[in-house]
Amino acid sequence: MVGQRIGYVRVSTLDQNEKRQLESLVLDRVFTDKASGKDTARPQLAELLRFARDGDTLVVHSMDRLARNLDDLHALVQGLTRKGVRVEFVKESLVFTGEDSPMAKLMLSVMGAFAEFERSLIRERQREGIALAKQRGAYKGRKKTLTPDRAADLVQRAAAGVPKAALARDYGISRETVYQYLRHTVPE
Repeated sequence: MVGQRIGYVRVSTLDQNEKRQLESLVLDRVFTDKASGKDTARPQLAELLRFARDGDTLVVHSMDRLARNLDDLHALVQGLTRKGVRVEFVKESLVFTGEDSPMAKLMLSVMGAFAEFERSLIRERQREGIALAKQRGAYKGRKKTLTPDRAADLVQRAAAGVPKAALARDYGISRETVYQYLRHTVPE
C-alpha cells in the first residue's frame, strides 16, 4: 500500500523562515508549527498524528524539529511506526519503519540525546544572560499585563468573592495570571 508523503516543519518563532526545511521535496501535505519543541503540545503536530495513516511517509528536516526531548522523540517515532507510518529524517539520513535494527534504534537515541542536550544548553545560556542583564540593570522582566490600578481592582474584587475565572475573563488574562497577581499583592 502506497500512502502519502507528509512533511512536518517546526520553527520556534514567528519570524523564522520555515520554507528552507523541506523546500526541495515533493510532498502531498505539510504540517507547520510555529512553536517551541520543548514538548509535544503543538496544534499541527496533533493534527499530523490524527491524519497519518498506514503506508504514509512522514518527512522531517531533522530530529530536533520533531522533538527536543528524547522521551518525546521515542514516543512519537514509535507511535507513528506502530501505525505503519515510515519516518524519515533528512538531515540525519535516518529512516524508521518499526522493524528497525538495533543500530537504527541506537542512532535515534544518540541523535535525540544531542537534541535534548542542545535545548538544555540554550536554556542555560538564556538563564546566564538574564542574570547578567539583571546585574547591569538592563533586564526588568516581562512588562506587567495590568496597570497597578487595575491590579489593585482585581485584588479587591477577588477579596469580595468574585470567581477567579470571571476575573480572568474580565481582565483578559489567564487564571494562572490572576493567581500570580493575588500571590504577589496579598500580604503573607
